[in-house]
Amino acid sequence: MTGTTMTGARPGVRAGGANRWVILVVLCVSLLFVALDATVLHVAIPSVTEDLRPGSVELLWIVDAYPLVCAALLILFGTLGDRVGRRRVLLLGYAIFGAASAVAALAESAPVLIAARALLGIGGAMIMPATLSILRVVFPDRRERATAIGIWTAVAAIGAAVGPVLGGFLVQHFWWGSVFLINIPLMALILPIGRWIVPESRGSSDGPWDVLGALMAAGGILAVVFGVKRLGAGHGIADGRTLAALCLGTALLIVFVRRQRRRAHPLIDIRLFSRPAFATSVGCIIVAMLALVGLELIAVQYLQLVLGLSPLETGMRMLPLTFAAMAAGATGSYTLRGLGPRRMVCTGFVLTAGAVLLLVLMGQTDWPSLMFVSFVMLGFGLQTTLFAAYESMLSEAPPERAGGAAAIGETSYQLGAGMGIALLGSVMNAAYAPGLTSVGGVPAKASAAASNSLGEAYDVAGRLGGPAGEALRTAARNSFVHGLHVTLFVSAALLLLGAVAGLRLPRIMDCSVAGQEREPEPEAACEPEPRKAQQLSVKLPSPARPGDVATVESGRTGH
Repeated sequence: MTGTTMTGARPGVRAGGANRWVILVVLCVSLLFVALDATVLHVAIPSVTEDLRPGSVELLWIVDAYPLVCAALLILFGTLGDRVGRRRVLLLGYAIFGAASAVAALAESAPVLIAARALLGIGGAMIMPATLSILRVVFPDRRERATAIGIWTAVAAIGAAVGPVLGGFLVQHFWWGSVFLINIPLMALILPIGRWIVPESRGSSDGPWDVLGALMAAGGILAVVFGVKRLGAGHGIADGRTLAALCLGTALLIVFVRRQRRRAHPLIDIRLFSRPAFATSVGCIIVAMLALVGLELIAVQYLQLVLGLSPLETGMRMLPLTFAAMAAGATGSYTLRGLGPRRMVCTGFVLTAGAVLLLVLMGQTDWPSLMFVSFVMLGFGLQTTLFAAYESMLSEAPPERAGGAAAIGETSYQLGAGMGIALLGSVMNAAYAPGLTSVGGVPAKASAAASNSLGEAYDVAGRLGGPAGEALRTAARNSFVHGLHVTLFVSAALLLLGAVAGLRLPRIMDCSVAGQEREPEPEAACEPEPRKAQQLSVKLPSPARPGDVATVESGRTGH
């Protein structure tokens, strides 16, 4: 394979060998539990709060330590795997993930649980890019690789959907620590199996690994994601800690980029961003996740606070989105071959924008059929976009940089999710608050408190009681629905801009070999001609977050 070496493969486990589908099963199980761990804790938070009595800041870090640390270290471990061996990093990630799960399950204080969650983030950051890079090597044929990526992304969607359900079952029948305890036997089983079955592979080993650059990238991403999360939590851009985090992170990333441009053997080839397909795909991933996560957060509030659904009913209403995403992942390889990257990304964005505009019809009365159709369109459209965008991005990266490319995609996913909460949450608040400034019979102080959120408005209204309380409740509900409609229009506009940007992607799926010069001819279609042992690979899914659609990728290129 061009630019990639493989060692340590057992008989029949070479790239393209008969056991490549067994390897896919092992890697999918890895992804399933990493994805589960991102969502399984959420339903256990009340039990954790009652048992460990964490402060508000500690509770925030219990939830955020895992995704923050994971996002920060993806580039570090993705590029390290390219140098020292992807299987080696993967197996070490298994061990760390299992050990951290044991510590988390038995934690008797909030600081210990926070440390364990951070350690889980380290393990997850080692597992994710390594598995994607290995898939690229094991499936040299693009058609098979696209199918493998479809299976992979469907598994990620399953993890996102099953996490809260499994967590709720375990908390109800056992105790909150059991949501972590289930990882231990699996990791103990998968570690020796992975060592035996998964082949070792690495990229180019020319030049030293840039340790300082890796730490700069980790620190910069950690600071930026932390700042974005603070924005999403309601802290303004003028907030000292938020502004300091964003400025520090931006400065570190600028220095990192300049350093990579100067080095003969950079961690990440910054020149990749000069390729329209690569840069556009990264942007499409960010926009898609921005729209999805921001909308899901607002949708959950709408379902519970406006329509009055229980948490279980809310979860059931959101399931069509996840199942539609699974269907899009399972059929993504066929769609990609039929439509090509450009039309697939643009179609996904337009379908999602249509779903968002359809949701504008929702008011203060429940309309289950409309919501079902909209969520199906939303899940299928976004997953379609993510599949083609990931595949297009990875197909532009040379095989020896597979780990770094996978890390860039995962980081884009994380940044898009954080930005979605911050941006769409800010739009929602800006549209919601003005409607509560002058409610008849309600004191100014009470109106100001109610303008923070719909949940707080209900609390204030309950304390006021009488006609004033009812007037505040009605005004808050009306303002929230108005803010929801404004946010949906803004989201639809962003999605349509994403569709326009997608026009820069290749029109046809190119099955040429990565790392070789491409012919200056028009794009070569990936038709089912006699199979060549193509070595171009691309893929890269991402860890699922609470309620989000799984990321996807598949092999394809083309200019």
